[in-house]
Amino acid sequence: MDRVLAWAGFLGAWLLVAGPLYQGALELSEEDVDREGMQASIAQLARPEPPSPWWWLLPPVMYLIRRRRNNAFLQAALARLTPAQREQRASFINKAGGWFTVALGAALLAAEQTWGVVSRQRWPAWLFWLLIVVMLAAAVLNTALRMNREPRAAGADPAPAAEDA
Repeated sequence: MDRVLAWAGFLGAWLLVAGPLYQGALELSEEDVDREGMQASIAQLARPEPPSPWWWLLPPVMYLIRRRRNNAFLQAALARLTPAQREQRASFINKAGGWFTVALGAALLAAEQTWGVVSRQRWPAWLFWLLIVVMLAAAVLNTALRMNREPRAAGADPAPAAEDA
């Protein structure tokens, strides 16, 4: 019975990873975001110059220089957006962050359940890592395939019916 419950916990935990990934993708695809308008506004800005490659000799300094330049670019880009576009962006980022957090928490629980199955079955430790990679890939693939298969509610055109001869 212990093995059955270990496998049930393993599968349940991985379903808890796949669910938020798919639900998050669905909700984010339904978000009303003016992507074209945002891209047009930002396209007029000059991208930040990359720091000299010599700064890689001091990686923390390179990181700080790049971060400061990217933050300045982000502030300039946000200043060019309309208030509605800034609100859309904030809503999108908040929703994406929430679903990512739920999926990450579920992945941590799934890792624990995966380790439980591997240790109960007395499998080698490398199999734990293989299972993690395979199950994460399966969760992401599930989302990708389902998102490409299902028509979107907003603006979806059904495929034209074939005419009978």
